[in-house]
Amino acid sequence: MRSNILDKIKTEVIDVQTKTKRDAQLEQNKREKPMPVLAKVALIGFIGGVFWGFLAYCAYFFHFTEVAPNFILQPWAVGDWKNGALGQTIAILCIGLASVIAAFAYYAFLKNKQGIWPGVAFGLALWVLVFYVLNPIFPQLKAVPQLERNTVVTMVCFYILYGVFIGYSISFEVAEMRRQKQAHVVK
Repeated sequence: MRSNILDKIKTEVIDVQTKTKRDAQLEQNKREKPMPVLAKVALIGFIGGVFWGFLAYCAYFFHFTEVAPNFILQPWAVGDWKNGALGQTIAILCIGLASVIAAFAYYAFLKNKQGIWPGVAFGLALWVLVFYVLNPIFPQLKAVPQLERNTVVTMVCFYILYGVFIGYSISFEVAEMRRQKQAHVVK
């Protein structure tokens, strides 16, 4: 009788172990591997570029600015298609891709900076880069003194907001990664 009880307990233990192994193999019980930080930076850059590029198009559509997102296509694309909806859409996607480069630049130089001011400075630096340094390669982009005041103010604000978005997002991801590493070391 005693061996009969022991056999039942062994059988139940084996059943529980088998069930635990089976549950661990189920998709819903597996933990996702976290996305690498560089992939997050690229995603932040692309989403930020597309989002703020779309808002810049809205500002252009409602005549807050005379600079449309398709100015990025002017030196490379041939034809009138770039002035239509397709051109604006492709330009916004190109801004998203260019924004990935900007996000990696922020990650390389300012990832450890906290607060709003590094993002503001980054956005202003990008505005200066586009409207002063790179201005000669964009034929339809007027020089800053020739732009309307509304255009200058709107574009400076967009670049500052974009810089703050990129700055806060990347700084948060870097801080979160450090926090997770510290929590893992403590365990």
